[in-house]
Amino acid sequence: MTAPLFEDIPAASDCDCPGCVHGRRPTPRPLLTRGRPAARGVVVVAAASAALGTVAPAVALTPGHSPHRQALPGDGATDTPQGARSPLHGRAGTPAEPDAVPTPATTRTQIINRAKVWVAAKVPYSMYDFWSDGYRQDCSGYVSMAWGLPNNEWTGSLGEFGVKIKKEELQPGDILLYHNPDNPEKGSHVVIFGGWTDHTHTSYTVYEQTPPRTRSQTTPYPYWSNTDKYVPYRYKGVTKAGAVAGPASGGKAVVAYPGAAYFGPGADNKYVTLLGQMLIARGGASYYTKAPGPVWGTEDRRATQAFQRAQGWTGADADGIPGRRTWELLSTGRGKDIAFPAAGPASHGVPGYPGRAYFRPGQSNDHITRLGAQLVKKGFGRFYALGPGPHWGEADRRAVEAFQRAQGWRGGAADGYPGPETWRRLFA
Repeated sequence: MTAPLFEDIPAASDCDCPGCVHGRRPTPRPLLTRGRPAARGVVVVAAASAALGTVAPAVALTPGHSPHRQALPGDGATDTPQGARSPLHGRAGTPAEPDAVPTPATTRTQIINRAKVWVAAKVPYSMYDFWSDGYRQDCSGYVSMAWGLPNNEWTGSLGEFGVKIKKEELQPGDILLYHNPDNPEKGSHVVIFGGWTDHTHTSYTVYEQTPPRTRSQTTPYPYWSNTDKYVPYRYKGVTKAGAVAGPASGGKAVVAYPGAAYFGPGADNKYVTLLGQMLIARGGASYYTKAPGPVWGTEDRRATQAFQRAQGWTGADADGIPGRRTWELLSTGRGKDIAFPAAGPASHGVPGYPGRAYFRPGQSNDHITRLGAQLVKKGFGRFYALGPGPHWGEADRRAVEAFQRAQGWRGGAADGYPGPETWRRLFA
């Protein structure tokens, strides 16, 4: 069933229904995210830019380059504009020199890991603001970031970096794109495909940037609205799973190495945050219990050391403090990713808990199959239509949640994601 789609329609002056009466009420101040006409939005943005100097020229709206996407029912927002095609932004919101490589190579794992960085950081939606990695905080900026593109693209240009594929060819890291060329301000949106959640291929895990912040959830295929408009695309630069990917020779870092003084005990700055985000994108998510922040901690040191060791470095070269070479590999996408930690040793007949990173949307491994099989054995198999498999899906999450609730747990302790104690009790 397709969820209904709502649009802002000016309140009629002679209608006394509750909706129109509410729509005619004066508001304290206009909000750009409430579906204002594009021309009026340009005036507001220009005025704010002149007065405050906070809006960079690169994101000024231009005719035909201010597409809107329609929020889902219940999102609390109506049509939300996305920014135009623009360069990445560096320090103090200034345009940064784009990478010389038009379609940098990357792997599907890297695409999904980068997408997860924004989900974990709960990046707020904005067509004007740029995250610390240089990408615009709207739907097309999110995909540009996940694909590792050298610029911020928009729904009218993202297709240039991909090839059209069929539904049955979709794999994690591909996108579903809807661009309305006749009226770009209505409905245009793009999301990242994270993997099917059921054997009928009627729903999938989505990664998307949408008001109020980046999110990942189960979504009906192809999307909640405009179901006949979305087109699957595959990034031209995607390489085979497991291949080491990165820009070709000559690629430049988005942010230059700030110096060793910015890292280590006592450090508190934006470069520590950026380091953590890059480490998570390269497979270091298991070292962080929450989103990376500006204060240097043990998690940053351990994740950095894991990345350095993944390159084959030892001794002083793997001390957990990012030097110029470490930063270069991280920021350009070169080098080897951090491997997932191996499962711990078995104890008292209970198989070792492999770690939280194995049980997340987009993951596919034998640990998920083992988990599902044990859930079925324990009497929680009613959520599986065909039985457990290696791909993490909503059925796995709901089965784990039911098991956790059966232990008397509530709230965050019953979130559907297995931790060490859930694993121990399940296999005991």
